[in-house]
Amino acid sequence: MAISLRTKLFMEHGFIRKRCRNCGAYFWTLDPDREFCGDQPCVDYTFLGNPPTTRKNLSMDQVRECFLSFMEERGHTRVKRYPVVARWRDDVYLVGASIYNFQPWVTEGVVPPPANPLTISQPCIRLTDVDNVGRSGRHLTEFEMMAHHAFNYPEKNVYWIDETVQLAFDFFTEELGVPPEAITFKEDWWSGGGNAGEDFEVLVEGLEVATLVFMHYRTTDDKLIEMKNKIVDTGYGLERIVWLTKGTPTVYDAIFPQFIDSLSAMADLEKVDDKILISVARIAGKFDVKRIGLVGFRKRVADEVGLSLGELEALLTPLENVYILADHTRTLSFMLHDGVVPSNVGAGYLARLLIRRSLRSIMALGLECPLAEIMAIQLKYLDRDFPELKEVEDVILDIINIEEKRFKTTLRKGRELVKRRASRLLSKGVKELPIEDLIELYDSHGLDPIVVKEVCEGLGMSVEIPEDFYTRLAERHQAAKSKPKKTKLEIPELSLEDLPPTIPLYYEDQYATDFLARVLRVINGRYVILDRTLFYPEGGGQPADRGYLILPDGSKVEVLDVQKVGKVIVHITKTRVPLRGGEEVKGHIDSVRRRALMRNHTATHILIGAARKVLGPHVWQAGASKGVERSHLDITHYKSLTLTELRNIELLANRVVMENRSVKTRILDREKAEAKYGFTLYQGGVVPGRRIRIVEIEDWDVEACGGTHCRTTGEIGLIKIIRSERIQDGVVRLEFSVGDAALKRIYEEEDVLKALSDMLNAPREGLVRAVDKLRQRVKVLRKEVESLKRERVLLLSKKLMSEAKTLEGIKVVLGKFDGTRDDAIKIAENITSQDPSFLVVLIGTEGGRSAFVVVKIGQKARRLGISARDMAFKVSRVLGGSGGGTEVFAQGGGTDIDRLDEALEIAHSLIFKTLPSDR
Repeated sequence: MAISLRTKLFMEHGFIRKRCRNCGAYFWTLDPDREFCGDQPCVDYTFLGNPPTTRKNLSMDQVRECFLSFMEERGHTRVKRYPVVARWRDDVYLVGASIYNFQPWVTEGVVPPPANPLTISQPCIRLTDVDNVGRSGRHLTEFEMMAHHAFNYPEKNVYWIDETVQLAFDFFTEELGVPPEAITFKEDWWSGGGNAGEDFEVLVEGLEVATLVFMHYRTTDDKLIEMKNKIVDTGYGLERIVWLTKGTPTVYDAIFPQFIDSLSAMADLEKVDDKILISVARIAGKFDVKRIGLVGFRKRVADEVGLSLGELEALLTPLENVYILADHTRTLSFMLHDGVVPSNVGAGYLARLLIRRSLRSIMALGLECPLAEIMAIQLKYLDRDFPELKEVEDVILDIINIEEKRFKTTLRKGRELVKRRASRLLSKGVKELPIEDLIELYDSHGLDPIVVKEVCEGLGMSVEIPEDFYTRLAERHQAAKSKPKKTKLEIPELSLEDLPPTIPLYYEDQYATDFLARVLRVINGRYVILDRTLFYPEGGGQPADRGYLILPDGSKVEVLDVQKVGKVIVHITKTRVPLRGGEEVKGHIDSVRRRALMRNHTATHILIGAARKVLGPHVWQAGASKGVERSHLDITHYKSLTLTELRNIELLANRVVMENRSVKTRILDREKAEAKYGFTLYQGGVVPGRRIRIVEIEDWDVEACGGTHCRTTGEIGLIKIIRSERIQDGVVRLEFSVGDAALKRIYEEEDVLKALSDMLNAPREGLVRAVDKLRQRVKVLRKEVESLKRERVLLLSKKLMSEAKTLEGIKVVLGKFDGTRDDAIKIAENITSQDPSFLVVLIGTEGGRSAFVVVKIGQKARRLGISARDMAFKVSRVLGGSGGGTEVFAQGGGTDIDRLDEALEIAHSLIFKTLPSDR
């Protein structure tokens, strides 16, 4: 149902509703002569060089504090910023608006908001216009959305449209001193994060400074569904308001003045006239750069300021790269601090994209400094408003340094890959690299499009880089991909909706082993649903319990697996069971297996806490699997772990075990749990529901978790990390065992040491010395073997050369060879290097399973016109294989070792066909 946007403020102050002559949108204004809505491209920026506010030159912190205090004075509670990584959601990676903090749980009414009404200043990240950053004068990848939110429920009304518009009007007119007639309220529509509603865009002299959304729809499959809740969702652009009060040529000059001065001095850039930059910002707002293209945009600017296109680009391009670095380093500071690790997937992909764009800008500026040095400059300026960023500066700079090294390695190796790709396409008659290939070369191999263009054009292939290239990439990776839930149950048309939720007795007593239950349903004879159970179903990386059911007749049936479908738990038995609904059964779980899984699961929580303390707060759980003998924990980290780091993690974890800390589980309201423990609760992923189960290891780790756990850490016993490995970009796997399994692993390693000690006749403490002595002896023996091989090659070469036949002045060595392929190649090369008039063809076998062919033609023998490649191919076909190489050297072979003589005859006939007479 549409809502009326005719507010009390408009009526009392005499606002007029008009329709824009240009775009047709409706807007509200106090100016009876205004014909345009006040938004771009309908009007120009008129505040540049002449800010309309009475409070001028406000800094970021001044505007932020002004807004938050204004809202606090009007009954709003100030809320701290949320992380830019949306850990509480599974549909997006990054926070793109302040309302993302409260979707879906608060907006759906599942949990109450942290305050109502509330105010916040939330850093947000959007890469939807990343290619326009630096060019347009106004686009940013990270911006701070100041907001006030009110959550209206059927039983509680806070405020709605009238009050929201009044607050905006009062803030801009009373706090900032914007003339009332300079403000227009443009009617529009907003949708994002699963909700939608009508809105007002608040506009001042061509600049959108706020958006007031009246959210009362849920969006599902592109359909609008009316909600019972009505939510005020506002967004005031901190950076834009600062820009408005300063009137600088670009938003970058308003919010990054010190950074820009520092970097411009480092790059020795000349000052660009403000008139040129104002023209850039005006024309970028007036025309859609994507629509008219970068060249078309710059031509309009050049014409307006009286410069040639070349002169303008020479001035603007360096400054644009400074602006890009100012923006991207700020965005990366928040992303890396809040736990994003650069990789090829998800938010890590977006971080790496920004890092590599930044590196390209450094190269374009001709700077010799590393990106980490520029990041350090940005972190220094951010320290005042966000001191938490500075606290992890070492980790952030380490990540940046490693990424820069990887980028340079990628460029070096990638050139050959591009050459091969371009050569293959050219051979097929393709003269221009397809855009899909350009994207794939970046997506899969990290190759910068400019490098690809440079290599391809050197081979005669044209490359057209889309002006929105990085925007296209970002759009492919902005949203999290939903993973469909899979079930192991092979039950056709499984329908359990009519059954009540299974009572999980394993939460009441995790140490219990026996229980009584009533049968609700049996499907296909083997899928048993009980009203209650001690059997833990597979989930959260923890395998299902096993055990057996005792039937009414006293017989036992083994339970092989347990799965949860919705709120119903299904027991999968080894054999069919003669049970009917209403019958009572006894259940017994394998207590040894359950205890082992409890120890492993609790150990996983201890290890993630230890990893975060040793490596840094950027570490998050990326996956886990708990087993009986061994388990693994996947963590986000930007490099392989050192032995020292592994030992420190293991040592910390075992200290927690020895301290026998308590492990408590309890159910908490989601909002209370988040307020108390923060979003590290969701190490294991998003947990649905208003109330969530919390597992707290005393003064160590707190997570939302549905698994079974020990009562104290001392029950775990020894934790032994077996190995670590990088399983993918940005993810390291820790494989570990606990308790008896850990001791077993140590015993196995001791057995290996004892065996080595016996073999080398050395005590364990002397094994390293004994192995090193053996290694040195092997080196000496290898040298002796190589010397003997060289002597053998020389002797065999001499023998074969003496037995050669001379045909037309060409000396031919043709025959079976008793040795390896490598030896044959060395002999052939040795003969032809000594005397270039030789033609050598050697055929032999390796390991009695396959045959080989080696053909080498000396420089003088080439005049015969014989092709080594053709000969190797034809002879190899006789042997049931194939061959290849060059005109002077080729090799091949096959598996038909019984046809060596026939192969020799083919080689002989090929040579004699070319030289029919002997000399």
